[in-house]
Amino acid sequence: MFSIKPTPQIKALPEQQHAAGRQVIEIPMTCWERQKVRRRLKASDGTELLLALPTGTVLQPGTVLDIRENRVYQVVAALEEVLVYHPSSIQEAMRFAHFIGNQHRDIDFSENGVLVLAELGLQVRLEKLGFQVTLEHRPYHARPISEYAHV
Repeated sequence: MFSIKPTPQIKALPEQQHAAGRQVIEIPMTCWERQKVRRRLKASDGTELLLALPTGTVLQPGTVLDIRENRVYQVVAALEEVLVYHPSSIQEAMRFAHFIGNQHRDIDFSENGVLVLAELGLQVRLEKLGFQVTLEHRPYHARPISEYAHV
């Protein structure tokens, strides 16, 4: 006879330790997925993770979800469709950030440009205002569009 070993639920995040000496298993998640903290995940090594975290928990890239044996299961930002803007001055960057903020959206500042989640209507408005943006697939570290967004 065989026994079925139940998958333990992850009800709290472990102490956020460094992965020194452990194999890191990356769990890619979009900004939307990082808000869904009650669900079943399957890691690339086949391990099943059952998230049952408290309501309101938002996972950030780099968050350790679980530590099993010699493996650390860690959230990473998945590639997402984003609009990328390369300001040529601080004034341009501030003007861009002001417009995006008025749209109730987050921006992700990176060494290689300012990123905002892609949406065709937003792209058209930005281009009408003179902002040259490119559509790319990159990791996005900020939050998704809020429920009060003007879309």
